Amino acid sequence: MLRFLTAGESHGPELTVILDGLPAGIPLDSADIDPQLARRQTGEGSGGRMAIEKDHARITGGVMAGRTTGGPLSMVIVNRDFEAWRARDIPPMTIPRPGHADLTSAIKYGYRELRLGLERASARETAARVAAGSACRKLLNCLGVVVGSYVVSIGDVCADIQGEYAERFRLAESNAVRCPDRSAAEEMVAEINAARQAGDTVGGVLECVALNLPPGLGSHVQWDRRLSSRLMAAVGSVPAIKGVEFGRAFLNSTLQGTAVHDAIILDGHQSKPTLTRSSNRAGGLEGGITTGEPLVIRAAMKPINTTLRGISSVDLATVEPVKTTYERSDICAVPRACVVVEAMVAFVLADSLLEKLGGDCLEEIMNRFRNMRTSRSEDLPMDNVPWRFGFE
Repeated sequence: MLRFLTAGESHGPELTVILDGLPAGIPLDSADIDPQLARRQTGEGSGGRMAIEKDHARITGGVMAGRTTGGPLSMVIVNRDFEAWRARDIPPMTIPRPGHADLTSAIKYGYRELRLGLERASARETAARVAAGSACRKLLNCLGVVVGSYVVSIGDVCADIQGEYAERFRLAESNAVRCPDRSAAEEMVAEINAARQAGDTVGGVLECVALNLPPGLGSHVQWDRRLSSRLMAAVGSVPAIKGVEFGRAFLNSTLQGTAVHDAIILDGHQSKPTLTRSSNRAGGLEGGITTGEPLVIRAAMKPINTTLRGISSVDLATVEPVKTTYERSDICAVPRACVVVEAMVAFVLADSLLEKLGGDCLEEIMNRFRNMRTSRSEDLPMDNVPWRFGFE
């Protein structure tokens, strides 16, 4: 139902994104997108590039009179750093950095200059993703769905995070590492500074949560329609994300089944009860379908591959062993990655809702959303009679 494409290079003139499939009638302008772009630029451990760019999404199609038209939404984000590169001779880049796409893209595309791979593989492209995700987030908000995130760990520092999700989101935005645990946040800042002093980088784990999702999104009938697989692909596509889990999947794998699976219980009036869960260890998904519980996704981000201290590599021009040379980069990108992961999750959830509901305009979609089947017992009538498969 939804699809988007981005174009542009890290130090090129601009980034472009086209998001196709948004229904008509969604209130949308740059003021809905720019705050998310600004969030993406802030966070402890950010590199010097973030002090240069002042990202602004200029909408060039798909919105008229302040509302989406149903046509493709197109947006442009200018790269201010392009002015520093416009008229200069670019020195050759012949030393691939381990962990980046320098060597693999040269092998794949036959590049004779490594910067050609760097420019497109750069996480600068994620600004365009955040713009697309912000438009999807506006649709979700119209349906009461909220997407937020926070940092769980950086390096060896792990937070003790408790309380309601909405409060976690609020507290996360109150500090430079986006961690709701203030004590751990201070330690995380120290961890990042220690990596900076050592000429190194540091990674971590973030958690992204979607609230107020209805049950029944996604499907178990084909591998690529499982919402779990679509979310894993979307979150795993974010640069430097190397692991994705729902709830505490890796921890759950060490436990026995009775300690993992979420018991189904009755809640509410005895004549018309609702089926709910006593826990949410599954992270809001069963069989690739939403349960109605909060959708909880964890993503592990590796340390950024561009380090002040060199890493062993090979100069492809001389075919001799050398150390990599430093190019401006983040020390830790985990706080900023939160915003990108939110955008990708918002895109997948908006797509799944549109797949479920259909409709060409917001009013039509909202009416169908209000009438969705839920986990109320009255929405789940059972025939309760014997039957046969009927296959020949």
